[in-house]
Amino acid sequence: MLVIHTRIAPQAAADAELELTFEARSKSRLRCFTTAGEEVGLFLERGQPALADGEFLQAKDGRIVRVRAKPEPLLHVTCASPFELMRAAYHLGNRHVALQLGDGWLRLPDDYVLKAMLEQLGATVEAVQAPYQPEQGAYGGGHHHSHHGDEEFNYGPRLHQFGVRK
Repeated sequence: MLVIHTRIAPQAAADAELELTFEARSKSRLRCFTTAGEEVGLFLERGQPALADGEFLQAKDGRIVRVRAKPEPLLHVTCASPFELMRAAYHLGNRHVALQLGDGWLRLPDDYVLKAMLEQLGATVEAVQAPYQPEQGAYGGGHHHSHHGDEEFNYGPRLHQFGVRK
């Protein structure tokens, strides 16, 4: 089994490739297979952003592994105006849907209820198979809920610093 613990900077070449859905790229612990069929055990640091298409990893044996976003069923959303697209994004965000943003379009996992809602809002919705890389969100990193006294998760926002913490 190819064991991987480390993310690394981009490399010129790779010894193996992993083709993973967004859900699989979001996990810090995962059993999967390279595109050549070799078994892989991912043991990445918890609380980190999902693996991105084109990211590189290093296995315990020194081999370099490139991550590829596997095409998956998505809804491709366009609208007649920027305001209508913004309105669609607002309603999806209100439902905590992770969105991939493009110039004049949105993508989200295929869901018939969300598709019907978007069409009622006047959006054009097309089913596509494509790699999915949604926005990480304002605070980057993983999803944690801080509890009083739980120092491991008591941290300030990563994107915006609104004051100096002492």
